[in-house]
Amino acid sequence: MTSQYTKRKRSLLLIGIILLLIGFADCQHHSNSKSKNEKTVEDMLGRKIQVPNDINSVIGIGPGALRLLVYLQAEDMVAGVEEIERRTGRPYIYAHPELAEKPTIGPAFTGDAELIAAQNPDLIFKTYSTKAEANELQRKTGIPVIAIQYVNKTSEWNVLENALRIMGKMLDKTDRVKSLIRRYNSTIDTLNQITSNVPKGKKPKVFIGGVSHRGLHGINSTSPYYEPFDFTNVRNVASSLKNNYANNEGVFLDIEQILVWKPEVIFIDLAGLNLVKQDLRDHRPAFKKLPAFQNQQIYGVHPYNWYSTNYATVLANSWYVASVMYPQKFKDTDIIAKTDSIYKHFLGNGVYNKMKDQYGGYNKLPTAELFERSREK
Repeated sequence: MTSQYTKRKRSLLLIGIILLLIGFADCQHHSNSKSKNEKTVEDMLGRKIQVPNDINSVIGIGPGALRLLVYLQAEDMVAGVEEIERRTGRPYIYAHPELAEKPTIGPAFTGDAELIAAQNPDLIFKTYSTKAEANELQRKTGIPVIAIQYVNKTSEWNVLENALRIMGKMLDKTDRVKSLIRRYNSTIDTLNQITSNVPKGKKPKVFIGGVSHRGLHGINSTSPYYEPFDFTNVRNVASSLKNNYANNEGVFLDIEQILVWKPEVIFIDLAGLNLVKQDLRDHRPAFKKLPAFQNQQIYGVHPYNWYSTNYATVLANSWYVASVMYPQKFKDTDIIAKTDSIYKHFLGNGVYNKMKDQYGGYNKLPTAELFERSREK
């Protein structure tokens, strides 16, 4: 009896050991299989993240994230968009209106973890993030989060290059990344070569007003680092403020400072045109004495600070600024065709007419109308 019980006990123990070994082997196989389907990558905050080798759906969170996915021709992979992306005004949405119909994944900047997880993307790209924020979003969603730096500083274009390279490598878009970087750099180089040999003494003083910075602003909103001026060697009267401001900061002047500078040419960010008109109306006698108004040298450019920098519009504005400031050098350039060529390369579709319908297009602004009472569209 005892011998029979002992044998049975040994048999059960042996079966248990075998099952345990089988389970361990299965776990090892599952672990090995999982590791073969994943790779470790480092994001731009130095976080090392396990991501799938095969990525079929993604989500972009934060300013510029969705835009970069469009630049990379990955719009078909987008599983959902932030609520802010449903609004009009941004060229990448004009180029791909279907993106505004994607499921909502929450508010701007942060999204909503539950809404994001419900779309079950393979990967999340997040801009303007800290390590803690990226880690928390990853913990809440259970989805890998890659933090991407996105800046609008001309001196740090290489940071955006690195962001595109990281994203392109993960999405198998490395050739596309090379094409984007090549087009951006070649455009800047071309404009610089054409405009760099004009002596400073022969250049008029130029001002950009109404620049959008996290919203719409009046004539006193400007930028010491306005890229279309830098790329075309324009004499930006506000450049003297560079030492006082970081490149991506909004600069709001006393209106008297503009009057002191006496710009000979003024460009207006058309998004803030109505606010600019209000300022001009309130200070009509003083502004009417400025050389730019006396000589009717006021021009409109499209806004590009809209949920961070729209780089395609930066380049388009640069060509237009160059054509205004150096008319003889650009007399054979069709600026509208050039603009749509840029949009097609970056966004897949030419959207100049859509931008014109929204903002007014590249035009000289009639001085008399600028002093009229503003009209809402």
